[in-house]
Amino acid sequence: MPGHDRHLPLWLKLVFTLWILFWAPSFAVMLGMQNYFWLCNLASFLILAGLWAESRLLLSMQWLSVLLVGMFWALDVGVAWVTGVHPIGGTEYMLDPDHPTLARILSLYHLVLPLVAGFAVTRLGYDRRALIWQAALTGLVIPLTYLFTDAQRNINWVHGPFGTPQDILDPLLYLAGLMLGWPLVLYLPVHVLMCYLQRRGALR
Repeated sequence: MPGHDRHLPLWLKLVFTLWILFWAPSFAVMLGMQNYFWLCNLASFLILAGLWAESRLLLSMQWLSVLLVGMFWALDVGVAWVTGVHPIGGTEYMLDPDHPTLARILSLYHLVLPLVAGFAVTRLGYDRRALIWQAALTGLVIPLTYLFTDAQRNINWVHGPFGTPQDILDPLLYLAGLMLGWPLVLYLPVHVLMCYLQRRGALR
């Protein structure tokens, strides 16, 4: 593969930058700054940085962060849109008429982030250090979310799974389990797949 083919196209960087310039202030006005504690929202900023730096590590980290989350988000919204039932939970706001319409439209970025990160990783290659670094980032963001965001918003599900508060476990024990479970359930399967594709020669 020629060297220039491994670079990311300028149009992608510019389009994604324009998206962030519209999306970020819009969410801040409608939903408040706390909303940026969501790992998927944080991923938007990190993908932007990764695109401009053409950083394999940063983009690989966010590929782990957004792929399964995006798939589960799409499944939950899609099934609920057809049947009225959320099989997973946590996306009820998408069908809530009281939630700002623009915010619901902009939340479709959950479908876009995996495409952008996946394309970038395909071009630049997958960095196997991504699992450790993204797990470490998650381990930092989750306790910060618990300390500095409104419990009623349950951002990153730090007060209960699937957007529902829990009172079965001690809050700190639950938080520790979340810090461990998030990487194991959401990041590790994608990491294993990417390593397999690398061994097969299908990916750098």
